[in-house]
Amino acid sequence: MKMRIFAERPSVFRCYPVAMHTAAIFDKALALEPISHEEARFLYEHAALPEMMYVANEIRKLKKAGTPGIVTWQIDRNVNTTNVCVANCKFCNFFRVPGHPDSYITDDETYKRKIEEMFALGGDQLLLQGGHHPQLGIDWYEALFTRLKSWYPQLKLHALGPPEVVHISEISGISYYETLQRLQAAGMDSIPGAGAEILNDRVRRLISNGKCTGEEWLEVMRQAHKLDMPSSATMMFGHIETLDERIEHLVRIRAVQYEKPEDSVGFRAFIPWPYQDDGTLLQRVKGINNDVSAHEYLMTLALSRIVLVNIENIQVSWLTVGPKVAQAALYGGANDMGSIMIEENVVSAAGAPFRFTSDEIQKCIQEAGFSPRLRDQQYNFRPQPQGVTLVEV
Repeated sequence: MKMRIFAERPSVFRCYPVAMHTAAIFDKALALEPISHEEARFLYEHAALPEMMYVANEIRKLKKAGTPGIVTWQIDRNVNTTNVCVANCKFCNFFRVPGHPDSYITDDETYKRKIEEMFALGGDQLLLQGGHHPQLGIDWYEALFTRLKSWYPQLKLHALGPPEVVHISEISGISYYETLQRLQAAGMDSIPGAGAEILNDRVRRLISNGKCTGEEWLEVMRQAHKLDMPSSATMMFGHIETLDERIEHLVRIRAVQYEKPEDSVGFRAFIPWPYQDDGTLLQRVKGINNDVSAHEYLMTLALSRIVLVNIENIQVSWLTVGPKVAQAALYGGANDMGSIMIEENVVSAAGAPFRFTSDEIQKCIQEAGFSPRLRDQQYNFRPQPQGVTLVEV
């Protein structure tokens, strides 16, 4: 049965053209039909935040019909293969140019120590990313992934990201598909949505000119979906992009999800997060600060849920917005709190100040009125890891 968001309101209210058009778009979204770019912009410019959050929350309930009162979370660790990078992104404080005295490539003993620490804390996955190192091609990554899986067969590798895949394929002289196929065979389980920023090349030329184009990012994900490699998508917003460019980003991701093979999971989740500005070139040279308010974040997250009707999970970026706003987002379309991130270096280097333990993230979810459930990267519920206290549902 088609739901109508304003069905119970007096007809005198619906006579106003803006309210009538808003209601029609909301009805379309609640029927899980894709709204257009123009309709998305109209909602952002004319709908009130409570209405946006309400509709987004209703879509969340439709998507999570069997578990509407549950909010999922994860335990993993972000480990960087290298901080050497030639992409020169203007929002990144983490990278070092080749030959810099602080540059590194992570060694095997460090991997072993960090993985075993993660297992001891109940984690099961490495989010393994790094810079665009000019000398590390497909052979190096195949060997690394093979070693990690030979030491720890139970380890999950949520690894690299489309810009790194493009970089590896270019310096190795092979296609995106072959790059992903070989990495998958070596042990790569899934691919994160890193490096998306805004999928518009005007923006990318100004903030990350050394990275892949928006279309190349999307093409890597198309090839990953052909291999049935689960993925996620992100959006870093609140810097130089326009509202239309944010919406373009959402619409392009939705289109790729519709293109995926029927037997592929495609994008498991979408994570929008505000640009972190502390000490970045964008801030120091261009004066571009993170001015994203709680209102803007919640509007953007709600719009993401409304536009991305073919993606099941929307994740809160508690690392960048903090626990209070994250709790509000659970009533605005989000159903997942992401990972406690035992280690995270890139976003933190630009000023993201928040941290969670396993106990704290569960308490945050409970205080918002939901039941926390530990999950894996495939959004399956995980049993209680040894040494980790999980609250009863």
